[in-house]
Amino acid sequence: MSLSLILTVIVLYFSALLIISWYTSKNADSESFFTGKKESPWFLVAFGMIGTSLSGLTFISVPGAVGVTGFAYYQIILGHMIGYFVIATVLMPLYYKLNLVSIYTYLDQRLGRWSYKTGSSFFLLSRTIGSALRLYMASAVLQIFIFDALGVPFIVTVAITILLIWIYTFKGGIKTIIWTDSFQTIFLIAALIISIVSMRTHLNTTLTDLASQVWKSPYSNMFHFEDFMAGNYFWKQLLAGALLAIVLTGLDQDLMQKNLSCKNISEAKKNMFWFSIVLLIVNLLFLTLGALLYIYADTKGIAIPELRDHLFPMLALKEFGSIAGIFFLLGIIASSYASSDSALTALTTSFCVDFLHIEQYGEATAKKYRTWVHIGFSVLFLIIIVIFHWLDNDSVIYVVFKAAVYTYGPLLGLFFFGILTKRTIQDRWTPFLAVAAPITTYFLSEAFTAWTGYHFSYELLLVNGGLMFAGLWISGYFISDKKTTAAL
Repeated sequence: MSLSLILTVIVLYFSALLIISWYTSKNADSESFFTGKKESPWFLVAFGMIGTSLSGLTFISVPGAVGVTGFAYYQIILGHMIGYFVIATVLMPLYYKLNLVSIYTYLDQRLGRWSYKTGSSFFLLSRTIGSALRLYMASAVLQIFIFDALGVPFIVTVAITILLIWIYTFKGGIKTIIWTDSFQTIFLIAALIISIVSMRTHLNTTLTDLASQVWKSPYSNMFHFEDFMAGNYFWKQLLAGALLAIVLTGLDQDLMQKNLSCKNISEAKKNMFWFSIVLLIVNLLFLTLGALLYIYADTKGIAIPELRDHLFPMLALKEFGSIAGIFFLLGIIASSYASSDSALTALTTSFCVDFLHIEQYGEATAKKYRTWVHIGFSVLFLIIIVIFHWLDNDSVIYVVFKAAVYTYGPLLGLFFFGILTKRTIQDRWTPFLAVAAPITTYFLSEAFTAWTGYHFSYELLLVNGGLMFAGLWISGYFISDKKTTAAL
């Protein structure tokens, strides 16, 4: 595939994004930016959320990991369904009842100012680092396979990428994101399907035969009930999937901001239902794609790259032909941008609402503050990505992902303490408890593993959130009047 063709495709793709941005941001104001004026069609929200949930890491790492873990990842996806049910029946009705713009405002109304600021701060920290990392990983793949050949330095690639995201989101915000993410999800799913069809063509077989090969291969091993101590044990993964869905979707301003842009709670629930169903299908297709990549490489005698994340891009860009290569390129751009653009909007919303209290200003002042915050987070993305690139250490990436378990745990404890109890708390203790809970979780997990040999997975979220919950409960005993408040 020629570089001129690649550049032409990229230019056309971003031109389309800019046209969508121009059209959707007409007469945009702060209300459009933050809530889309609650006019978003639920089916567009549901479809666009697929692209947001399936980042560039999912696009390249899930297929690559199949060679090591098989279909075990699907146990987490099944757990997500439980989490989405909790979100649709417990969290979203609460958010709509209180008419929230930032979901962390709930903590202010229920627990107090310090809890509110702590919850929002933990979101800002985790989402900024996590989203920058996702964009870094996808940019690194594009750099290796495309832009190095053009002599473009990595920092220039990333800077242009972030600038383009800023340009098409800075005015319309969530109103634009709903449409651009739906547009990008089309290419993500198209890349997935075309890659599978291309392998069928190159292997000169039928889709039915390919499915049979995947089913009979060791890669299709999905459920693991053998070893309770192992990290991939079914019930641990199911619980982990449920908890991850709750914290990464239900307690995350990014994805909830899309849900809150629907017209009412009824449409938001329909959005969540169909989103979860489609996500089940798409993730199964990604795992199937991963198995087929390894089967294809084995059939053709192609060596598996040392870094398995490079298997999909290597085959798509060098083996499957120009059409598949183009759609792979569009797919990885779409998956990276669909998660990064909405994260940038959500971070701007959270900071403006939770810390600047932008609703107290007139539109002109609010727009000025919103623009500068948007620029600030864009620059922060660039700085974090440059640091990741400078460190150039896979273990750093692993640590950052694992850190999500620790940063979202306090949010889990805060929200569910507010929802499940009627107790008041010693609010000024909350920041200290939110730091103590993850630190204690880390040392407890290390000690328990050394003592028993049990390997924790994402169920550490439950431990972390439980410690936060217990700390908040205990703090209530130090309130002099001992009064309780009704849970909102």
